[in-house]
Amino acid sequence: MKSDQVKKGVERAPHRSLFNALGMTEEELDRPLIGVVNSYNEIVPGHMNLDKIAEAVKKGIYLAGGTPVEIPAIAVCDGIAMNHTGMKYSLVTRELICDSTECLANAHQFDGLVMIPNCDKNVPGLLMAAARINIPTIFVSGGPMLAGRRLDGKQTCLSSLFEAVGQFNAGKITAEKLKEFEEKACPTCGSCSGMYTANSMNCLTEVLGMGLKGNGTIPAVYSERIRLAKHAGMQIMELVKKDIKPRDIMTKDAFLNALTVDMALGCSTNSMLHLPAIAYEAGVELNLEIANEISKHTPNLCHLAPAGDTFMEDLNEAGGVYAVMNELDQLGILHTDVLTCTTKTLKENIAGCVNLNPEIIRPVDNPYMKTGGIAVLKGNLAPDSCVVKQSAVAKEMLQHTGPARVFDSEEEAIQAIRAGKIVAGDVVVIRYEGPKGGPGMREMLSPTSEIAGMGLDKDVALITDGRFSGATRGASIGHVSPEAAVGGPIGLVEEGDMIEIDIINHRIELLVSDDVLEERRKAFKPKLPVVNGYLKKYASMVTSANTGAVLKVKE
Repeated sequence: MKSDQVKKGVERAPHRSLFNALGMTEEELDRPLIGVVNSYNEIVPGHMNLDKIAEAVKKGIYLAGGTPVEIPAIAVCDGIAMNHTGMKYSLVTRELICDSTECLANAHQFDGLVMIPNCDKNVPGLLMAAARINIPTIFVSGGPMLAGRRLDGKQTCLSSLFEAVGQFNAGKITAEKLKEFEEKACPTCGSCSGMYTANSMNCLTEVLGMGLKGNGTIPAVYSERIRLAKHAGMQIMELVKKDIKPRDIMTKDAFLNALTVDMALGCSTNSMLHLPAIAYEAGVELNLEIANEISKHTPNLCHLAPAGDTFMEDLNEAGGVYAVMNELDQLGILHTDVLTCTTKTLKENIAGCVNLNPEIIRPVDNPYMKTGGIAVLKGNLAPDSCVVKQSAVAKEMLQHTGPARVFDSEEEAIQAIRAGKIVAGDVVVIRYEGPKGGPGMREMLSPTSEIAGMGLDKDVALITDGRFSGATRGASIGHVSPEAAVGGPIGLVEEGDMIEIDIINHRIELLVSDDVLEERRKAFKPKLPVVNGYLKKYASMVTSANTGAVLKVKE
């Protein structure tokens, strides 16, 4: 066992004395040591129940003959961090989570790991760590919250509340109505109830083969979630016994499967940041250029919030991620011979997992869209690419040309939107919010929600080198690469320039002549943020959004 490095032999007597200090018995030390990476805290609603999940995991490990050792991981609530300086500290935690977990796991020589994440950067951060450490590992998330229910009986969620703020500011609803939204939107613990980033990544964990059936969809408050956690604890012992490691599971074909199911589910555009980053740690090259090709052959089968009016609990009842994969398998577009954490192939896992509700999971011959939920665009405004959740874009905005309304920060844009300065036809451009320019690549949920709340989501587009929450809908185009802070063309846009957006044909163009752009480029000086501490370190090492915004040391 790997843990023999800290347990066996005369020279390890000092080490064993420290295990004695922990209250461990010889019997426990004779078993494999399993690190239980618990992301529990009391500030993130998606993590407040993870103490219960961890206890269940530890019981499962004990039942299967292992010794669990709980260790921590941090997490940020993107909703609480939204629309202020705190959002600069969201994406950056992904690397902190990965690095700190690597340190703890390798310093203490665990034989296996059970990762317990739930929210936006916490899930990909731990998947990155699993790939980097590469010892037997399994995931079990904390699960999604239930949708809220308004007084009129209609379901609601956090994205509806952000849009309600826009409605209130536009004078469309009363303070009393806004208060009702506030009290009803988030009724339980768990990751927010739509197909936002956290749930997207927890579902894709199943597709990658790193989590058991139901990992992404069983609601946080269901006892079934506790049983799942116990089974994950038991299953890690099988993975340790058979020495099945993350890189045996997270292969190139597994990542292609993840991109395919991403398109079918209509996942958050943040998956286009996280999948390449996880693949990078797994030693797999994942070029987003292939995303449109995959999308072309993958129907969009689900319209969960914010794209539609259904929620994670509905997807769970319809059969979950396995049922979606079973639908897609009819088209032969999945690599079903890949190994998974069940020690079985994907083909074996999804056999018999039928679609129980053809309105929640559309059959492949009756999809919401014939193409996938996400599109990658390129053009002279985004030479390296940008992304949009096309399944959440109104048909009227799939092709749009309008004048640029240029802002150098999210705060500037919000002020203009609330002052009524943005009108139908406009293309809002928010720059200097990229990985380096922010730094930290803030989510632009408030501007997009204000636009939607004002009823302009079918008339106004928003383009940024920042990113969007999974709760965003409308013609919201993010991850523009290169970003303004490194001299990207988005930094050359001037007020009133015409911008052409063609999501159908995957193009985005600044309708300004090359000669004029060259003159602007000669006079251009990027605005670089003045930051200290971790953000300064992060900005010095982070790469472009189109490569996953991973950190690289300059050689």
